[in-house]
Amino acid sequence: MRKLLQINTVVNFASTGKIAEALGKKAIENEWLSFIAHGRHQKFSYSKTVHIGNRLDFYWHALATRIFDLHGLMSRSATKKLISEIESIQPDLIHLHNLHGYFINFPLLFDFLATYNKPVVWTLHDCWSLTGHCTHFEQVGCFKWKEECHNCPQLKEYPRTLFFDRTRKNHRLKKKYFNKPNQLHVVTVSNWLKQQVMMSILKNVPTSVIYNGIDTSIFRIEPNKTFKNTHNPEHKKIILGVAGNWTANKGLDDFIKLRAILEEDYLIVLIGLNTKQLKRLPKGIIGISRTESVKELVNWYNLADVYFNASVEETFGMTSLEALACGTPIVVYNATACPEIVTEKVGRVAQKQNINDVRNHIKNIIEIGKATFSETCSKYAHENFSSSNQFDAYFKLYDALLNKNDTVEQ
Repeated sequence: MRKLLQINTVVNFASTGKIAEALGKKAIENEWLSFIAHGRHQKFSYSKTVHIGNRLDFYWHALATRIFDLHGLMSRSATKKLISEIESIQPDLIHLHNLHGYFINFPLLFDFLATYNKPVVWTLHDCWSLTGHCTHFEQVGCFKWKEECHNCPQLKEYPRTLFFDRTRKNHRLKKKYFNKPNQLHVVTVSNWLKQQVMMSILKNVPTSVIYNGIDTSIFRIEPNKTFKNTHNPEHKKIILGVAGNWTANKGLDDFIKLRAILEEDYLIVLIGLNTKQLKRLPKGIIGISRTESVKELVNWYNLADVYFNASVEETFGMTSLEALACGTPIVVYNATACPEIVTEKVGRVAQKQNINDVRNHIKNIIEIGKATFSETCSKYAHENFSSSNQFDAYFKLYDALLNKNDTVEQ
């Protein structure tokens, strides 16, 4: 029986945790043994879980990052224990996800992976592996990572550091260690991200594109009249925005600017805001804190007339896809991976951070009518981005790598 071991910051929590959990469940359905090693949050998992480090280790790693810019270079003891667990489990394939998050010492891990002599798949969900510090770089327009990071303009962004700039050293260390495993295969979640990889320290590593998928049994057209009457009794035109964390690159300020140039019969609804952000919303924008209720989220997607993804830094754009699956047309910026999932039949692509262009596209969609788009949007998402199809693609990759490895060993 084959064994799959995944490593990620979280289990069955947030987007990457849910992807890891779903892959583990798929492995079990395929009669594999599934293990997920993680650093922090864990919800119920069908896989056997391995917790990496402890609370003290996490805080010490975070403190060293804040002061010395040592993210990914602490947690030595925790990583050694993880390596012992891996040697005990003896997985046939190791699948890496996010390795940032104050829980892994990447030089130790990649030294081990270089000697383990089994296939390693690494799904990149952001750009941290390509740079000396940041997880995204588009908003500040910094492309030093193509050659070598230095004088980082985003030291105060996650993973935040306050006093030292080690980005040149960190970038060199990543280049050295990430290229060590000779059976490493990188997966990017968009063509845009693959293009970035091809210009980075990982350019010599075999790379494939596998889009993220959604559970189409959950995200689907499902009108709820009671929800509509409760939350939109005045029958306003609803523009929806959703984010797990409304950082500057997610475009909260753009929604506020958009509100200022819309008529009163438009209502903007934003989900995922913190207390401070809720307090600064103007009239005409309803803010909702983060919801763990998928059902409530599906109701909002169904209720909205248009979904606007104001992010300028997306490696894929999961919320856009969730909206489409629920039959709601989308508007995105012409930035990073955002336009990849948009066709003229399901949405519009606006000029980057051009609020007037966004308004015009939204008004155009509403004039045409959501009903014209709805079935097409849902069918498009379900046919092209169902999680079952995307996870099948992963297991085809697993089989190809394992069969190649078996041939080499013989």
